[in-house]
Amino acid sequence: MSRVFGEIRQNGYVVRDIEAAMKHWVEVLGVGPWFYFERAPITEFRYLGEPSDAAISIALANSGPLQLELIQTRNDAPSMYRDFLAAGREGLQHVAYWTEAFDADLARHEARGLRVGQSGCAGGADGRFVYVATETHPGTVVELSEVSGPKGRFFAHIREAARHWDGSEAIRRIGG
Repeated sequence: MSRVFGEIRQNGYVVRDIEAAMKHWVEVLGVGPWFYFERAPITEFRYLGEPSDAAISIALANSGPLQLELIQTRNDAPSMYRDFLAAGREGLQHVAYWTEAFDADLARHEARGLRVGQSGCAGGADGRFVYVATETHPGTVVELSEVSGPKGRFFAHIREAARHWDGSEAIRRIGG
């Protein structure tokens, strides 16, 4: 547990082929089911304070209480995901901490000198997120993710689905 951020709730992996990554997690590691958004419903995306039209695919699953996120970029728009891949990396890109007090937690971290690298909103107005530019070696970006509304309820649904998963319907496509 981090004395600064709390409990790590998610590991985020940036991958070049999300379909192959989900297949690996299901077939080799036995983790699922995966909730797959071919076009993640992210709004208000910003990179280094500027609007970006980054298009990404996201797949989410749980292994116990830890959520796993697979991320594939679908265009070359500015994002920390693009930067990660451009640096020749693939794999664990961030750890996420969840909060129901997003504004207060973000202000506290910014007062400590952390700066926002990218931000946006997923799953409605109560689904804001920021990635703070804390990378001191590959794979140490920190995400602060708001979970007080529909996004939090969806995350709970994913956790429950994993708890009772019998191996069927390994990939559950969400949206178009």
